Amino acid sequence: MTAPGGCRSDLESRYHRLCDLAEGWGIALETLAAVGAVATVAFMFALLILISKVQDSNRRKMLPTQFLFLLGVLGVFGLTFAFIIKLDWATGPTRFFLFGVLFAICFSCLLAHTFNLNKLVRGRKPLSWLVILSLALGFSLVQDVIAVEYLVLTMNRTNTAIFSELPASRRNEDFVMLLIYVLFLMALTFFSSLFVFCGSFRGWKRHGAHICCTSFLSIAVWVAWIVLLLIPDIGSEWDDTILCTALVANGWVFLAFYVFPEFLRLPRQQSPTDYPVEDAFCKPQLMKQSYGVENRAYSQEEITQGLEETGDTLYAPYSTHFQLQDRTPKKEFSIPRAHAPTSPYNNYEGRKGDSS
Repeated sequence: MTAPGGCRSDLESRYHRLCDLAEGWGIALETLAAVGAVATVAFMFALLILISKVQDSNRRKMLPTQFLFLLGVLGVFGLTFAFIIKLDWATGPTRFFLFGVLFAICFSCLLAHTFNLNKLVRGRKPLSWLVILSLALGFSLVQDVIAVEYLVLTMNRTNTAIFSELPASRRNEDFVMLLIYVLFLMALTFFSSLFVFCGSFRGWKRHGAHICCTSFLSIAVWVAWIVLLLIPDIGSEWDDTILCTALVANGWVFLAFYVFPEFLRLPRQQSPTDYPVEDAFCKPQLMKQSYGVENRAYSQEEITQGLEETGDTLYAPYSTHFQLQDRTPKKEFSIPRAHAPTSPYNNYEGRKGDSS
């Protein structure tokens, strides 16, 4: 077979898309993927450098999960080359396994970040870095189990060329069905990010806006490529082009709308308006106010008597133990005060008879 223009004559035919000048989409997408992979690696090194410069402890807790997110984005850009290379016994299992797993890692990290933001924006105690990282790994492992089970059942353990032998319509349907859990993670991340805007501390809402925008654009990309992939009028020769474009587009959405804005906010100083009053996490949430020292024996006796006399009870929010009783008397009783009599000798020395 004659090598196309731009490729070596001894190059295998399955690699021709990487250098074929006639099919320019392969060269264009691999260039965008390579630039995205280099940018992701640069962000990973920058993240390691910025660890010591992050002053906010709650932002520092997100760094391990964000590093895992960058690993997932790097894998998304790298997987693009598996779709540019023609489908065969080697690229088939790689495509079906890694596509869902890598996106599950990315959206699981975003979902774990959203859970932590929902606590911070309401002034609650945030999650620890280990819990956040465990949530991200736990959510992503579900897709690993699904993908492994599908590969084992489909390949019948050894037949790795089964994916290239399947009809194109059947292969595309299986590919989309394998990603249902990733679609669920994507939708859950988007709706969870909307609750971040309901909190009181506005500084954390910007992080929620990054996740909301990223997940919304990712949903748009996924809806577009799924619709195009399942349309029977489009020939099967465009399947790899559609999936490559989806990988590169979603990878750049991750970098432009989540990674880059998050890096801009990492070195900023901790703002006091992003948190409740100092030591609010250590203070009791409900405090009852009491004045003086009460005698419990007498107070219990008085309340018992009050319940017998009248059933009218008033709620006192600052009472210590018991409810106040309405002790308004039905009748008023008064004791007359004694008055001193007027002395007959008051006028002897010219004084007037004023009695007081």
